[in-house]
Amino acid sequence: MISAETRPRIASKARLRYDRKTERTMLLYPEKGLVLNPTATEIAKLCTGEHTVAAIVAQLAARYGKEASAIEREVMSFLGALADRGLLQEAE
Repeated sequence: MISAETRPRIASKARLRYDRKTERTMLLYPEKGLVLNPTATEIAKLCTGEHTVAAIVAQLAARYGKEASAIEREVMSFLGALADRGLLQEAE
């Protein structure tokens, strides 16, 4: 379960890749891939295991000048979807 104190990181089986041809970032994993929108890309890039979910939300709130509570819902939803696919791990 993902909480504000979780330190998420992209699973070792997955990697972020920028495709210059389509100018999009993809999260690639065995036999599949997800095309990420710019916001999802920013979240995924912060999933290094160094930042808590709360810190990721705070960084995005400061960057976009929005309320942290609104951003937190979106971040938790995205991270939950990645976790459901086995693409997110909690840093040790």
